[in-house]
Amino acid sequence: MQLVRGLHNLRPQHRDCVATIGNFDGVHRGHQAILARLRERASELGVPSCVVIFEPQPREFFAPDTAPARLTRLRDKLALLAAEGVDRVLCLAFNPRLRELSAAEFVQKVLIDGLGVRHLEVGDDFRFGCDRAGDFAFLADAAAREGFTVEAATTVELDGIRVSSTRVREALSVGDFELAEHLLGRPFQIAGRVLHGQKLGRQLNAPTANIQLKRRRVPLTGVYMVSIDIDGQTVAGVANIGVRPSVKSDGCAHLEVHLLDFAGDLYGRRLTVAFHRKLRDEQRFASLEALKTAIAADIAAARAYWQG
Repeated sequence: MQLVRGLHNLRPQHRDCVATIGNFDGVHRGHQAILARLRERASELGVPSCVVIFEPQPREFFAPDTAPARLTRLRDKLALLAAEGVDRVLCLAFNPRLRELSAAEFVQKVLIDGLGVRHLEVGDDFRFGCDRAGDFAFLADAAAREGFTVEAATTVELDGIRVSSTRVREALSVGDFELAEHLLGRPFQIAGRVLHGQKLGRQLNAPTANIQLKRRRVPLTGVYMVSIDIDGQTVAGVANIGVRPSVKSDGCAHLEVHLLDFAGDLYGRRLTVAFHRKLRDEQRFASLEALKTAIAADIAAARAYWQG
């Protein structure tokens, strides 16, 4: 899959494609249905498929402190899009210049001059351009004038539940990992590189891998039973994700994972952590001894879960 960062990097060979536009946060089964139609239309027309995404996501630009927690970082999103057979991703920097483009300018500069789009798949509630003035009807009029086609992506429902990134976040927030996996088509995962931490876990008889999150907010907090992928090897474990209220904290969310029955140096390695069940909420303990007791109970519960 080819990644093009910014309109200025588009070249003549990037013209003529079938495209869709959106955040694609989580690349859930609703997104997967859109991408399946995208592949089908691209095959019919004999042109590449292209997904247009924004970085940061628009709500993160307008309201960074209240924007929804991301399900996937950019790197993971790109990997998931590649796995769905997308040929090309155009990643546009959402900045004041892009925000000020009118709907007509967005169509002309991005879709026509930039991509030479032959067919466009978007949701029927898709809004774009300055002050969100552009909508599906605007795109349909532009398509009729400029000679491309546009189709509204239908909402995907599973067992009567509308599939959306918001619904996945809601499932994660209440620890319903079965529903989250159903909506995503895979277990919810967080991937990152192992960094040096405070080494406190060693004092608590529970050495942990401190995994870099690189995100402002996370969609879940607490202690969880997890499985960890290390270069294709799967290891059971228990993870804490949160601000670590019982120790000196920087106020940022951290992901710390204790791997059961694993020995080896993980520093600098990239791990993928899949979440399966919530053990408890994150809480503040009065002493390190109390924290140590709680961690031992968490590990015992995780062992019982995985042995079962």
